[in-house]
Amino acid sequence: MNILGISAFYHDSAAAIVVDGDIVAAAQEERFTRKKHDAAFPRHAVAYCLGAAGLRPDQLDFIAFYDKPMLKFERLLETQLAFAPKGIRSFVMATPVWLREKLMMRRMIRGGLPQKTSAPLLFMDHHESHAASAFFPSPFDEAAILTLDGVGEWTTAAWGVGRGNQLELKQHLHFPHSLGLLYSAFTYYCGFKVNSGEYKLMGLSPYGTPIYTSAIFEHLIDLRPDGSFWLNMEYFDYGHGLTMTNRKFADLFGGPPRNPETSIEQRHMDLAASIQAVTEEIVLRMGRDVHEKTGMRYLVMAGGVALNCVANGRLLREGPYEDIWIQPAAGDAGGALGAALFTWHQLLDHPRSTNGHDRQKGSFLGPAFSPQDVQRFLEQMAVPYTRFDDEQTQADCVAKLLAEEKILGWFQGRMEFGPRALGARSIIGDARSPAMQATMNLKIKFRESFRPFAPVVLQEHAHDWFDMPEGQESPYMLLVAPVLTRRRAAISPERLETMSRDPDLRQRVNVVRSSVPAITHVDYSARVQTVDRDRNPRFHRLIETFYKMTGCPVLVNTSFNVRGEPIVCTPEDAYRCFAATEMDALVLENFMILKSQLRDQAAEGSARAEYLARFQLD
Repeated sequence: MNILGISAFYHDSAAAIVVDGDIVAAAQEERFTRKKHDAAFPRHAVAYCLGAAGLRPDQLDFIAFYDKPMLKFERLLETQLAFAPKGIRSFVMATPVWLREKLMMRRMIRGGLPQKTSAPLLFMDHHESHAASAFFPSPFDEAAILTLDGVGEWTTAAWGVGRGNQLELKQHLHFPHSLGLLYSAFTYYCGFKVNSGEYKLMGLSPYGTPIYTSAIFEHLIDLRPDGSFWLNMEYFDYGHGLTMTNRKFADLFGGPPRNPETSIEQRHMDLAASIQAVTEEIVLRMGRDVHEKTGMRYLVMAGGVALNCVANGRLLREGPYEDIWIQPAAGDAGGALGAALFTWHQLLDHPRSTNGHDRQKGSFLGPAFSPQDVQRFLEQMAVPYTRFDDEQTQADCVAKLLAEEKILGWFQGRMEFGPRALGARSIIGDARSPAMQATMNLKIKFRESFRPFAPVVLQEHAHDWFDMPEGQESPYMLLVAPVLTRRRAAISPERLETMSRDPDLRQRVNVVRSSVPAITHVDYSARVQTVDRDRNPRFHRLIETFYKMTGCPVLVNTSFNVRGEPIVCTPEDAYRCFAATEMDALVLENFMILKSQLRDQAAEGSARAEYLARFQLD
């Protein structure tokens, strides 16, 4: 039985295909259109998924959409009536779009397919799609479920239980009271883009001190012991306006919202630290309450807030669960997969078996390109390259370049599904290099200097470098753990105090804090990705070779893109990004290109300027 899952029209459109319960393919539309967070109908992602499964639209048995548009429209109407006469401008702007497009969802979905199909079209509850994406691919036969995001139809958070092939959400938190929207309000106020800049706020938080937490609890939120809460909407405009916060919010925190691209002040760092501390407290309370009510040993999570890996790490270390599994595509994109799996297991009652491993296939669910595809492209471009016919020989060569502090684009296998690069579309470097973080931020990624980079570490050595139990997995880069004390560098208290007051974040971030400074954040934390032989054997071989060469089983791993651009999908995307940045080498499957061997530097410079003009200011 063939089930196509779709998420579209709101944020991060995506498609997924499930065949007889097996996850065959999934991808976000942005990777094909090169428009970050593309919310249009995922025509390209649908075509890819159907092609990967070898199916035509008329061979589909069901099409599952990840939420219920009519209930969302109901929320829009009721919210505007509740706030009236405020918000008339946003209502007038939004209503024609809903009437013209979103209420015609059936026609738009069927019209977006490459061919006609008579397959029934099913509309799922938004948070049930999130819950299904978290529970059904998880390694657990039964688990507690926690979903947290901005808002679905009405729900902003929910908890429930999954057993076997069924799940049930037992309690919901409703709009406008939303942890995701609260965090986004501070994202907006600190000058970052809502729905894409929240991870920047999380990365900024260790530079600050949470001095505003009491003000948040006193004025903005009434938090209860079970983690449920009520927001004081006198400080927010997202319920009826065109912005997240208002003048009253600005007066409370000492000034108007920061203009994007202007200097980040200590106040913004302290605000980031404060809302991060509040978020962690809420997640911890919710997780503990759900455990108390369900008695489950395991927890699964999804929704945009589940991408807050700092909160996830604390919940795993300090909470009551033996293990936690988080959907790698935790945001709206993952809803496409959840809708398809909910149809297969919950609605059609097909059994589900677990064997201690998740069914996400490492989240390597996107397109792959054969060596023949790559070679044709390179010869078409007349690019000088080296071809390796043996994986170990290639690993030896690449590891040597990394040990020389070269920065490489790494492109191999199927593209990742979700926001993290996991070793298929990655930029990699030597974590031991004190200059690596600044170089990658300023010359490769063209992004803010304060942004941390994640480590990728051999699974078998993770506990020897990070505060993680031996055997603990983090394959999807969704857990933060401290660098072990014995791996840290000694810094005097006086110097720490001086650094904490330095307004130049570049000076703070460039301090060597451990033997792997490129991935150690200012609070000694790291967003860890573990790699094992089964999920990504070629990447594991490379890191293992680097370990044997240097004694360090850790590399820097960041997404293969520049600021404002989606992660690369095709060899052409990868080459254009490589040519436009100061990467030293590019690995495309079993081929390697060295920047030093590229000809016509003037043409490359022109291509670089055009490329950066397109992406970096988004």
